[in-house]
Amino acid sequence: MPAVSYSDALNEALERMNDLGYERGQGVDLANHGPMGAEALALLGQGDEVARWVERYRRAMAHHEPPAARFSIDPADESSWRPALGEFHRAGDWEALFARQLSDDPWREVLARWWPRLLPGLFAGLTHGLIRTAHAVRGLYAAGDAPTALQLNELARGLAYWAARYAELPGTPRLRGPYSLSAAVAALPRTAADSPMGPAAVRRRLDTLDRQPAYGEALEWLAPEQAPRLLSEMTAQFADVYLGHPEVAPVPLIHGVTAPAAARIVLPHLPHPLYEPTLAALWQVHAAFLVAFTTDRRDEGTEAWRSEGAEPPPLDELGARAAEHGDEHVIKFTEACLREYALRPDPRYPAAAFAAQRRITPLDEGGGIKGIRA
Repeated sequence: MPAVSYSDALNEALERMNDLGYERGQGVDLANHGPMGAEALALLGQGDEVARWVERYRRAMAHHEPPAARFSIDPADESSWRPALGEFHRAGDWEALFARQLSDDPWREVLARWWPRLLPGLFAGLTHGLIRTAHAVRGLYAAGDAPTALQLNELARGLAYWAARYAELPGTPRLRGPYSLSAAVAALPRTAADSPMGPAAVRRRLDTLDRQPAYGEALEWLAPEQAPRLLSEMTAQFADVYLGHPEVAPVPLIHGVTAPAAARIVLPHLPHPLYEPTLAALWQVHAAFLVAFTTDRRDEGTEAWRSEGAEPPPLDELGARAAEHGDEHVIKFTEACLREYALRPDPRYPAAAFAAQRRITPLDEGGGIKGIRA
C-alpha cells in the first residue's frame, strides 16, 4: 500500500479530533495537543502512524467539552475584543469570531490582522496559542489554494486558544541591547529555591517576575539581529538549556525550542515590521522560562549531557522513535529539533530530542501512560 500523504493524514486526524475541547485533564488545564502532535507526526514522514497515534492520544486523557459561543465579539471595536482577551470562558466566542473572519478573508490577512494584537500575550498556555497556530499555518501553506474547512477551522481554534489564554508578562521587551543571546542567557541571574521546585513554586516565580533579579533590565539586553539567525540562536540555545537541566520537570523547557521554531513557520506569512516585535516577545518568554524553572545554570554550555546516556540514533531514526514513544511533547520537540538541525547542524538538536525521548514517560499501546507523567 502507498504511504499516507501529509495532507491526507492531517485532514483525517483533524476530523477524528474535531470533537475535542481546548484543554484536557481532571482538575488541571492542559492544552489539547492532538492537532499539533498529529501534524508534526505527519511532517516527520510518519503519516501511516497518525491515525493509530490519534486513537492512543484520545484514550490517554479525557478532554473537556468544546466551548459554545455565547456572546459576539466585534473585531472592529477594541472595547469589544480587548476585554475578552485572557477570558477562557470566552473561547467559544473567539472561535466563532475567527471562523467568521476566515470565511470572509484570506487566512494570511486574518493572521496579520491579529498577530500584533495577540503578540503581547504570547505566554498564553505556556506558548501553546502560538504553537497551535503555527501547526495550523503549516498545514494551510501545504494545502496551497485548496485548504479544507477542517484546516481553516484549526487555524480559528489556534488563534482562539491564544486569545482565550492570552497572558501578558510584566515589562516591555525591546531588541536594543549589547548582548548576543548566549551572553544574555549567561548573564541572567537565577535564584536558588527556598522550597521544592514544584508547580506551586514555579507559579510563585511567574507571579513575581517583575521582582526577580534583573528580569526587567534583561528585557532590553538583546541586540537586534536578522530573524532567521536569531531564531536559530534561540532554538540552539534552548536545546542547550534543555540538555543542561535534567533536574527540571522534562516538559516545560521544551517550549523554549518549540516556540521560536513555531514562529519560524509563521513569520514568512506576516509583514516584515512584525518580525522584530515577535523576536523581542520570544526573548521575554525565554527570560521567564529561565527565571521560573531554573535555579542556576547547572550544565548549560557544557557537554555534560554526553554522559547522560547513549549517543543519539541516526537522524532518520529519531522521527520513527518519536512516533513509537507516542508522547505529544516528544513528537513536537523531535520534529522541531530535526527541522532546526537541517538549517543549522548543531549536535545539541538531536541530543535534546533524544534526551526528551528518554526523560518523558511514553504512552503505552493501549493509550494509557506508563508510570507517572510530569
